[in-house]
Parts: sequence; structure tokens; C-alpha cells
Amino acid sequence: MPTGWRFIAQRATGNGRDVVEPILDWEVPLALTSNPRRDLSGPGSMNGTIEPEYARMKGSDGSPILQEWGTKLYLEIDGRIRWGGLVTKTTYDGPKATIYCEGFTAYPQGIPYESRMISGALITPKDPYAGKDKNHDGWVDGKKGKERVPPPPKPYGGPRIDVYDAFRNIWNHIQSRPYGDLGLQIDQHDLGEKLGAADGSDPWELAWWNNPDCGQTLDQLARDTPFDWIETHAWSGSGNTITHRLTLGKPRLGRKRTDLRFADGENIAAIAKPEGMGDDFANEVVVLGKGEGSKMKRAQVVRNDGRLRRVATVVDKSLSSDKALTTRGNQELAGRTKALQIPAIQIIDHPNARLGSWSLGDDIRVQVHVPWVGDLDVWHRIISDEISADGLCTLYLKRSDSFVY
Repeated sequence: MPTGWRFIAQRATGNGRDVVEPILDWEVPLALTSNPRRDLSGPGSMNGTIEPEYARMKGSDGSPILQEWGTKLYLEIDGRIRWGGLVTKTTYDGPKATIYCEGFTAYPQGIPYESRMISGALITPKDPYAGKDKNHDGWVDGKKGKERVPPPPKPYGGPRIDVYDAFRNIWNHIQSRPYGDLGLQIDQHDLGEKLGAADGSDPWELAWWNNPDCGQTLDQLARDTPFDWIETHAWSGSGNTITHRLTLGKPRLGRKRTDLRFADGENIAAIAKPEGMGDDFANEVVVLGKGEGSKMKRAQVVRNDGRLRRVATVVDKSLSSDKALTTRGNQELAGRTKALQIPAIQIIDHPNARLGSWSLGDDIRVQVHVPWVGDLDVWHRIISDEISADGLCTLYLKRSDSFVY
């Protein structure tokens, strides 16, 4: 393990902020088999091996130190926590144990939502004149004089929920269950976009009787709205307390980094093979949503770019509003029409861009020479990063102009 690196194990009790979870080991002898990876709007991962037979060691509570869904594991570099997550899987081969870890935000996958939340419900007011015109002559029965029966009250859209309130509600639901509190704090600001149609024509609902999956619903909200989030972990104060935070974008995270430079012959050690779209290219997208047959919701998004028409079809039965279908179509189209992109670069620590000087979601200018193409100078967005023990860092990228917010 390089100088300044250490892996720290902490018991995951599920009691969150109510109980100080003990540090089980300050120097877990983990040998990485994959570099710690952070993802934009994803949990990231870290894998490694331990031998001999460390996994049999017990903590002060009598349980194994490295336990599936029972241990939080962190990578600290020079006093700063660079990666944090949960041990989610272990395998054993003789004296060697293989440890698989994912970020805290992998936890909601498979957890059912056991309540009900609705935004923009169609509300039909009670008609005070219902049943008062039994002979259907248009006049109120039994009135002295004549009183016409007014039209029934019109239905209207009920209260609507901000997307971030719904996102937090799901996380609060998860962490309110016994042994389910990870201590993850969610940003409290609103996005400013409401779920469901204002007139009640297309309410958004999450109900236990439909057996919704919390993790899938959180992912769907982030994808279809869209917005970004990042999971972070940090020491708090001078003690052994570690804080866990989910940062929410408004709607995106990161910024255009004109202060950083990434260029061949300077700080780029290697680039992944540039990629075109190939069979994935499309300049027209058809999105099919909720409903069946001729009543199925449908949107079509076209971008004429001088090339032959190529069509991609997306089927997502969770989409019902025209806006949601069009947003999904624009997202799909943006990722299928762009020219060459650099999927990843490996960089060294350099004055152009010191290691850790960027954030997930940042837009960076990548200047490289590509055989058969020539010099490429394109803005890319950082969607993941990995740091390795040899001091190199890999940035995973997507063209900045392929994102739609």
C-alpha cells in the first residue's frame, strides 16, 4: 500500500446518527483488484483481496470485521477520505478473501417502498346539488320558485411535490426503517420542478400496492427529470465521526473548468481509444410510454444533420406526460448524434491539473491527437474517476454536448 493510504473498517449498524458506530480496524490489509471509482449519480465501487484468513478476525462485538451489508469501508489518503461504501459481497478461495464494495447509494436497490406518495392528483369536488334534480328537468327539486341546477364543479389538480422532496421522501422512508439508517444526509434545497401535471391530468404516484423499488425509483427520478447527485464522505471534527452526504445538483453539478488543462505530452499519460457512434448512431428517436395499443403515449424527436435517417426506439412504460417523453427523447438523441468522443484519459499529477482539483460533473477541455482524425479539441464532462496506487488517475468522460438538462 502506498504511503499515506489506509483502508478503515467501521461497523454498519443501521442506526445512523443515533449510535456512534465503532471503528473496527484502522489498517485493513486490502490489496486492490480494481481502483476505487466514484461515479456521477451512481454509487461507485472498490474491490480487493485479503490473505491470509483476515476475514475470520472478529470485531469487539464478536462479528466478522468484514461482513456483507454489515461493514462500512473507507479509503483514506493523506488524512482525507477519498472513497467510502459498504461491503456488499465476499468470496473465499482457500486463505484468500475477495471483498466487493459499493457506495452507500447502492443500498436502496431492492428495498420496497411501503407507503404512498402522490403529486398532482386529480381532485373532483363534491357536487352539493347531486341528487337534487331527480326528474332531470334542470331545476332544483322542492324549491319554492325556480332555481336552476348549476353545472357540477370542475375537477382540478391537487398539491404537487418538488422532485427533490420526492427524492428525499424516498430516502427518509428507507432510513426510517429499523436497521436501515446509513446516516446519509440529503441536501435540503428544492429543484424547482414539480411532479405530475398541474391540471391533474397526469398525476405522479408511488404506492406500496404497486411494489415499487426504492432504488429504481430514485434512479428514474434522476434520469427523467434530469438532475445530478454525488455521494461524499468526510471526517467531522477531531474525533472518529464520519459524515455522509448526498449532494444534489440544481439541476446539474460541476462547472466549466477553464482553469484546468488536459493535453497530450503534458499531463495525459494515456487515452482510451476514441469512439464513434457506429450502430448506436441515430438522428431520430421514438419514445413509447404508458398505455397500450393506439392509446400508448408516444413522442418523436428528430435532428436533421445531413446524414441518412437512423431511428432508435425507447420503450419506458413509466413515462406518461408529453414533457417526460420528449425529455427522454432529447436525452437519448444527444447521446447518439455526436461525433468522436474520448471515453477516458489517464493523467498524472501536474501543474495543469493537480490530482483531486476537479469534481465529478466538471466540464474539461481535452486536447489530444487521434490517428486518422488529427488533433481533437473537445469539451468533455467527467462522469467517473479512479485513483490508483501508482499515482495515476483515470477520468471517464462523455462529450459535454451530449447532456440535456
